[in-house]
Amino acid sequence: MAKKEKIVYNSLIRDFDLKQPSVMTGYNIIFIFGILVAIIGIAPLLWLFLSGFKDLREFVRETNIIPKSFDFNKYITTWNQFNFIKYYRNSFISVIGSVVCAVFFNGLLGYALSRVKPIGSKVIYALVLWSLLIPATTSIVPLFINITKIGLTQSFIPIWLSIGANAFFVVLFKNFFDDLPQSLIDAARIDGASDFLIFLRIAVPLSKPIMMVIIIYAINAAWSDFLLPFLTLRGSDLETVMVRLFQFRLSRANDIDIVRAVVFAIIPPIILFIIFQKQIAGMSLHSGIKG
Repeated sequence: MAKKEKIVYNSLIRDFDLKQPSVMTGYNIIFIFGILVAIIGIAPLLWLFLSGFKDLREFVRETNIIPKSFDFNKYITTWNQFNFIKYYRNSFISVIGSVVCAVFFNGLLGYALSRVKPIGSKVIYALVLWSLLIPATTSIVPLFINITKIGLTQSFIPIWLSIGANAFFVVLFKNFFDDLPQSLIDAARIDGASDFLIFLRIAVPLSKPIMMVIIIYAINAAWSDFLLPFLTLRGSDLETVMVRLFQFRLSRANDIDIVRAVVFAIIPPIILFIIFQKQIAGMSLHSGIKG
């Protein structure tokens, strides 16, 4: 007897469903709605970019979105005036260190709470969850006092460690490690591997989905952070783009120069979104793996 062919459908709406008028109408409505949402989301960025081509008079008095001329020398002048190369470099150093600390320290604590479970681990995890209820701005004063006392001002270290002590990242890592196959960990312990070695050799390679989520969050947080870098890096040569953008606003620069500077400041997050848009859309699916 011939085997029945198994048909697998990978989409919610199948091709022959579109032949039905009601399904086709609903599909067109959803498609048009998606286009409108995309236009609404892109419109502010497009307005910001086009406004950078205007001079101050046109920017203040004209209501047209399209500029009269597209002179890229205006952007080049703002780039040189802002010295973006230097502050891009500082921001990239801040981001790279923050990503490393976010993955290593938060992942290590999440693994310890999930698999090692030392004495008092439940109390520690409860404190981690309770810390999520405390607004971050309330701790900035004692944090800055401690940073000043130990002499870590004008250094990237406080910024890196602040991302490396993130309760939200710890919770994400712990929930992921809870679903790791226990058989792999038991086999490694039988072979004599320590808990730290198991974390590096087994947990970290298996946690690539959640690591990608943490990396995206950490990059965005480190790049857009202003308050802590402003307090710790002010007056040094290590100021980030956001700190310099604030100082640029207080200088004699006119409003149109600020618009161009903002365009340069948001380019890296936009590139990040374009590269990792699939991972960002699938964050809710990357909650763990089943053994």
